[in-house]
Amino acid sequence: MSELPTAEQVRAALAERADPADAQHLRRFFKTGPGEYGEGDVFLGVRVPAGRKVAKGFTALPLDQVDHLLDSPIHEERLVALLILDAKFASASKPRTRDDKTREEIVDRYLAAVARGRVNNWDLVDSSAEYILGAWLLDKDRTLLFELAHQDSLWERRVALLSTFAFIRAGDASTTLALAEELLDDHRDLIQKALGWMLRELGKKVDPTLLTGFLDAHANEMGRTALSYATEHLDKDTRAAYRALR
Repeated sequence: MSELPTAEQVRAALAERADPADAQHLRRFFKTGPGEYGEGDVFLGVRVPAGRKVAKGFTALPLDQVDHLLDSPIHEERLVALLILDAKFASASKPRTRDDKTREEIVDRYLAAVARGRVNNWDLVDSSAEYILGAWLLDKDRTLLFELAHQDSLWERRVALLSTFAFIRAGDASTTLALAEELLDDHRDLIQKALGWMLRELGKKVDPTLLTGFLDAHANEMGRTALSYATEHLDKDTRAAYRALR
């Protein structure tokens, strides 16, 4: 019987792919300077496609070992841990072999990582919230997302919004619209972008009249960034009319 992989093996695989020049670029790109949203984050310089290849080779990593990576100070190690969780959740969700006990354990570990501040940049949120928490809540009560949205944490609020992408893809815009109303007055850039993005997507994938209905009611309250993202795919005149309400 072969031994299970370890977090140290994942770290070694990432270290082999590290590039100091890319690390410098990624530190700037993910705003790691004093007072910025990613302050103090550490990068090896592993690009996302390479990180995905590493994750694909370690989907058998035990959950306790995934937690070790999630608690790493190194950004790429946390990202690969989340990609592994995505893969584990997808595997446990296959219709013929669905394993709700494993799915719940993965969600619990994900939420614990969110709560302890380990899912703490936009790429980490965006590569996991929809695929784990959103997928889990598709057929469940979604009160948890409103609890996350009521936290002060930028990342918990973004997790709440991005989780609804799973519902949008399934044709349900209701939770996205309700959360959008709750978060209208959060003018932090990464919430504004997430809010506008999800509104745009529900207009494209569910029903454009749901988007325009929301804009009719709230465009004058929305931040410019959210409004710009939300109206991006509307025709020129309609887009200009909504943006003029700001």
